[in-house]
Amino acid sequence: MLILHSYWRSSASYRVRIALALKGLPYEYRPVHLIRDGGEQHSPEYRALNPEGRVPLLVDGGFKLGQSLAILRYLDEAYPAIALQPADLQQRARAWQFCEAINADMQPLHNLGPLGYLSREFGVSEAQKEAWIRHWIDRGLSALEAEVADQPLATAVFGATPGIADCCLVPQVYAAKRFKADLARYPCLVALSERLEQLPAFVAAHPSQQPDAQPI
Repeated sequence: MLILHSYWRSSASYRVRIALALKGLPYEYRPVHLIRDGGEQHSPEYRALNPEGRVPLLVDGGFKLGQSLAILRYLDEAYPAIALQPADLQQRARAWQFCEAINADMQPLHNLGPLGYLSREFGVSEAQKEAWIRHWIDRGLSALEAEVADQPLATAVFGATPGIADCCLVPQVYAAKRFKADLARYPCLVALSERLEQLPAFVAAHPSQQPDAQPI
């Protein structure tokens, strides 16, 4: 059985949980608490599994893989029965571009590591960190709203069924709400995300449904 090392509120882990649910792949959930005791991801035991000290980490038999987008690609190629990538080459490229805009340009800037560094090295206040987070979320999602203006956005970002772009969109909108970003700036993406959240796969993957979820 697949094993997923995950943290309930990790956006990157959330993406992989959605993908696993969309594909109907059973897996064992192994929580890694990113805050308790300085962060379990830094423990020698976990570093032996994943030297990057991050979640998610997927284990498939003797094969281990970190980084959420690499995991999404692996799952789609190793378990192709339910495809998450568009069949059309150009749409597939655009879907990966969409994912990278979130994975590279937004989500890392509200991770615990960079935020902790801002506090330790530059004395940035909590209010300043929140403003920093909202700036990058607003900048990124507003751009993506324009990028996909030619898409129907009825049931998925690209195409008729949820795929890799949707796996990335829903966790990022969840984070945008958590950090009180200006949701009015990207109404189409937010509306799609809220529709997707009602689907069984997305319900199962939601942070609140994970065994390590904590009251907010």
